Amino acid sequence: MSKALQIYIDGTLCDEDNAKISVFDHGLLYGDGVFEGIRFYCGRVFKLKEHIDRLYDSAKAIQLTVSISHEEMSKAVMDTIRANELKDGYVRLLVTRGVGSLGLNPFLCERSSVIIIASKIALYDEEKYQQGLTLVTCSTRRPAPAALSPSVKSLNYLNNIMAKVEALNAGAEEGVMLNEQGFVAECTGDNVFVVKSGKIYTPPVTAGGLNGITRQVVMQLAHDEGFELLEQDLTRYELYTADEFFLSGTAAEIVPVAKYDGRIIGEGKIGPVTLRMMEFFRELTQTTGMPIYE
Repeated sequence: MSKALQIYIDGTLCDEDNAKISVFDHGLLYGDGVFEGIRFYCGRVFKLKEHIDRLYDSAKAIQLTVSISHEEMSKAVMDTIRANELKDGYVRLLVTRGVGSLGLNPFLCERSSVIIIASKIALYDEEKYQQGLTLVTCSTRRPAPAALSPSVKSLNYLNNIMAKVEALNAGAEEGVMLNEQGFVAECTGDNVFVVKSGKIYTPPVTAGGLNGITRQVVMQLAHDEGFELLEQDLTRYELYTADEFFLSGTAAEIVPVAKYDGRIIGEGKIGPVTLRMMEFFRELTQTTGMPIYE
């Protein structure tokens, strides 16, 4: 019998069966809160500071006061991983608005809640990292920045979920989401990169996608390896005609795309630039990060 996961809730670690929040928590009632997904490899947490900083930025953007400091949050993440005796896995870190009334007023919630889950994750089957994903375009659009900034990792993920439903119903693993102008924003949970004539292109965050931590890592790796990387608006045409097409995300890492809207991408298999990015990324995750057990 496997050991029950230890879940962190507001300073206390408890068995997963006893990990409970109030039905009056605005995170449950309204999706009012923010989150981060964080990976750890070989006993090291990858890009912990960057994830924690972004969590607090998201919270500030929605006027959510986090109940503990940056340093306490980092320690809580480490303590939760240690309590579960893990060396490789995934952390889901949530900050909810906390318990309040049935009304929308967030300022009636006296204190935010912090929830940390450390476990395993496998977003796609391993064969997909060798053969590539199948993608389709979703009719569900990304919200305009004037509605909610894409930089906020909100607990309200229904927009992405409905796009994911579309993709799955179409027999694809992922879906490309466009903005209201028809430009590519991102996928339902990953950022988009394409390769054409040796250059790497990715949509700017102003197109409606999240400035992912893994996206930033890919951009730095590309720069370090001498690739020309351009942030510019992309249409479906640029994706259809790309030599290579890959996605990036904390949970997904870097994964190639083989087919999009019925079009074979490149030669229909993982391309050399994508393969190099995957290799560089894996080397980086295996050798850097904050030690958990030292």
